[in-house]
Amino acid sequence: MKRLISLIMILAAGFNTINAQEHTIKLKIVQTSDIHGNFFPYDFINRKAWGGSLARVHAFAEEQRKTFGENLILLDNGDILQGQPSVYYYNFIDTVSSHLCADMLNFMRYDAANMGNHDIETGHAVYDRWVKECNFPVLGANIIDTKTGAPYLPPYKIIERDGIKIAVLGLITPAIPAWLAENLWEGLQFEDMETSARKWVKIIQEKEKPDILIGLFHSGRDASKNTGKWNENASLTVAQNVPGFHIVLMGHDHRQFCQNVPNCEGNYVMAVNPGSNGNAVSDIDITITKNGNETSMNIDARLTDMNKYEPSKEFMAHFKKQYDDVDNFVKQKIGTITASLDTRPAYFGSSAFIDFIHTLQLAISGADISFAAPLSFDATIDKGDIYMSDMFNLYKYENMLYVMELTGKEIKDYLEYSYSIWTRQMTSPDDSLLLLKDITPEEDKSHAIFANPSYNFDSAAGIIYTVDVTKPQGEKISISSMDDGTPFLMDKTYKVAINSYRGNGGGELLTRGAGIPQDQLHARIVFSTDKDLRFYLMEYIRKQGTLSPKALNQWRFIPDEWVKQAAKRDYDLLFK
Repeated sequence: MKRLISLIMILAAGFNTINAQEHTIKLKIVQTSDIHGNFFPYDFINRKAWGGSLARVHAFAEEQRKTFGENLILLDNGDILQGQPSVYYYNFIDTVSSHLCADMLNFMRYDAANMGNHDIETGHAVYDRWVKECNFPVLGANIIDTKTGAPYLPPYKIIERDGIKIAVLGLITPAIPAWLAENLWEGLQFEDMETSARKWVKIIQEKEKPDILIGLFHSGRDASKNTGKWNENASLTVAQNVPGFHIVLMGHDHRQFCQNVPNCEGNYVMAVNPGSNGNAVSDIDITITKNGNETSMNIDARLTDMNKYEPSKEFMAHFKKQYDDVDNFVKQKIGTITASLDTRPAYFGSSAFIDFIHTLQLAISGADISFAAPLSFDATIDKGDIYMSDMFNLYKYENMLYVMELTGKEIKDYLEYSYSIWTRQMTSPDDSLLLLKDITPEEDKSHAIFANPSYNFDSAAGIIYTVDVTKPQGEKISISSMDDGTPFLMDKTYKVAINSYRGNGGGELLTRGAGIPQDQLHARIVFSTDKDLRFYLMEYIRKQGTLSPKALNQWRFIPDEWVKQAAKRDYDLLFK
């Protein structure tokens, strides 16, 4: 009996020793992306309460810290420095105070961030200052310093929690040269994401030997839609083709996504995109069990709705002064208009909203012809006083204004491409006028959306023309004359006012449309403003005082009877 008891005690001790070796660690990864200046639960452009925001994310993060403590890892995936006046103010108006975005992310205890294309859009002076003021690394493995050949920003961050080593590799969409003026990214180049990922995964695995590898990629998931020679949305491509990642956090395309995807070795990678504006976050639980030399890992991910959370009172109190400063900024009166403006008519013909931008672009630049598109899908500026807040509805992005030299044929081909992605080729009066997305049985049929982004629907001013929607691309546009009645000539070179996004190849209207090679676009630029176009629009309005914008009626869709019926149906689908 004594021997039996001794044997049982020995076995029990051994069992306890084995159990003692088993150790479980729980981590929480929270990702924000494409915040676009939505720091407060208030839309400073339309001056009303709003959803999402970092204020709500802070409330969620603090709740999670009660459970996970330091094992909560907070990551941002770029495009945070552009969008709302709250960030514009600290980018370009108050450049003496510490940047509000850095202050907020430091306050919220972010562990790492990634650079986005709209962050680059703010220019070196802004994003370099922001990076220095952040108490954590802003990553960018494929942003290369042309002087040194090395990454301009830290390529990755190592985070250690409870003996677990987590590597976070940051990559940005490389298509920036197709969108942004070179002075904004001077001295930089952008490497293909898959090429960069292969290089850095090998370095990280050999040097760091992490337990978990996370890709923090400011890039979307639809790799079939390339931008010129660049693979703009390569996140899933990298997840599938470059082994080693456990999690790939996506952004850029504002499309929510949460799914396990198989890679080329048959392993699964958790790919998550929270969408935009802080309306949701990527909410990922990682459970790691260590038993001797054996380790097992479980990854569970979801998108968590931030609008179920009240804005953090602590956050709002801490940043009250900055809130008030931005509020006072957007309340500044800069002029008066005698009639309301909205973008809705711009999709169906010449409109006061877009022609107002055309008029200002021509006045500022002295060009012969202007190209412009509705940058906001559905924006309104009410009759009466114009405030600083209205300028963000009038012009959404911080684009420069270019003047480019284009031939008459290139101008026509440019417009042919624009209207081909804007309108359907009608075969009867019952067809849609606009090129709308085909709605699948699973999708909401209560409204329609465009098949292509409306910010690429450029019309022209300075010329008189019609768009025949019964004709295919190449035959739609008939230009009768310049707006003063002089002939429009296909072989003549004209000066064209155009925003920098378009002038650098954005939307491919100049490349696919006008047929100008990407590497020849820069040589066509004969003038560029040194500040963003919104600044010059603002100055023009201040100088004029009172404005009475009207449609120029320099172009129209034909045949009239078909268009009239179709436009009414499409309007109801889009807006009612």
